[in-house]
Formats: sequence, C-alpha cells, structure tokens
Amino acid sequence: MNPVDIFPMNFSKSSGSGKANIYVKELSEKDRHRILRHFLALEESDRLLRFGTYLPDAMIEKYVEGIDFSRDKVFGVMSHHFRLVGVGHLAFAPRSEKDEATDKDTVAEFGVSVSKTARGKGVGAKLFERGAIHCRNADVDTLYMHCLSSNQTMIHIAKKAGMEIHREYGEADAYLKLSPANPASVLREAVQEQVASIDYSIKANTRAAVKWIRHLPGIRQK
Repeated sequence: MNPVDIFPMNFSKSSGSGKANIYVKELSEKDRHRILRHFLALEESDRLLRFGTYLPDAMIEKYVEGIDFSRDKVFGVMSHHFRLVGVGHLAFAPRSEKDEATDKDTVAEFGVSVSKTARGKGVGAKLFERGAIHCRNADVDTLYMHCLSSNQTMIHIAKKAGMEIHREYGEADAYLKLSPANPASVLREAVQEQVASIDYSIKANTRAAVKWIRHLPGIRQK
C-alpha cells in the first residue's frame, strides 16, 4: 500500500454546511480530570465501541491515570460549556534499535470517542485528521485503528481516509500509510493548534467569568 498524502482530507467542510467550526486542541496533564469525566459519561454501548469491551468506572479511572502525556498525544474538542465532547488518544509503539536498523515502520494507534450530544457533527473525523497529521509530522509511517466491526462511524472514517481495513471475528483493523512531513503539513498542524488554543482560552475564560458572576451578591442562581 502506497503512502497517502492525507491532507487536505475529503471530510465535509464547515463552510456552507451549516455546521459550527470544530477546533481540535492537544490536551495536557491539567486536562486529565476532564478526560476522565468525558469517559465516565459514556454509556455502556459507547464504552464497548471505544475500548472494544465494556469497562467499568474503576477500569476507566485506571486507564486515564495511566495516560503518559510525555509519550502519547491526546486531542480534544471542547463544547461552548467548556466540556470535552470528543477525545482522541494517539499511542506510539516503542521503537527499538533493531527496528531502526531494519528500517521497520513506526506505528501509532489511535482511539476516538465522541459524546452522544456531539455526534453527527464531524467531531470524530476532525480528531482523526488531527491525529493523522501529527503522526505524519512526527515521522510515523503507519496509523493504526482497532475497533469492532459494528462501529460503523469509525469504519466510515477509516474508509474515507483511505485506510486498508481487515475484518476478522467481529473486529476490524485499519491501517493508513502516511507520506513524509513537508513544510505545508508542519504549518497546517501549527496553525490548527494555535487556533484551537485561542478557542480553548476563550471558552475557559467565559466559563470562569460566568462562575464569578453567579457568585456575586444579589445574583439569582438557576
């Protein structure tokens, strides 16, 4: 399979579609509690689709606690109420000296979850696009996704991105070979992160201001 120059991708654009702009920001340690809240809010069926099995709250807490932000990349989409409505976790497979000597492909695995209230708006596709462009700029050769065959949303995203999909025993593995980074892809990711950071700050400040106003004397609580 030849490497795919995945940018720009053929996902639907917000302009003229009536959909709000979607900004994907890289998350950090300070967002860990928001990530946990997002996963805990997923219904049983959604946890099954995201993790391939149903995870109880205790296992989700362990999973979130184990995220290494210095190694992996986590991306998020925030709602106007400053809540995570979409999370993408990009986990990098360790590369050994033997792999480097044999020029073996570097692989990253991507998992996506979207809150029920934010579905059908392109959030999952935008998270995937951001994960893929980061892989490309990080010199990752192959982007990999594992999901249940019943997860039609992820299968659709994978097909639209040109991923090679293998199905077996009710599960699906999707692979995408990425082209090497170039100045355009590096600039694209930097601009996306800058715009998303501005959006993140505005929403965070608005939330803080609303909370402050609600605590002023004489302000009726709703």
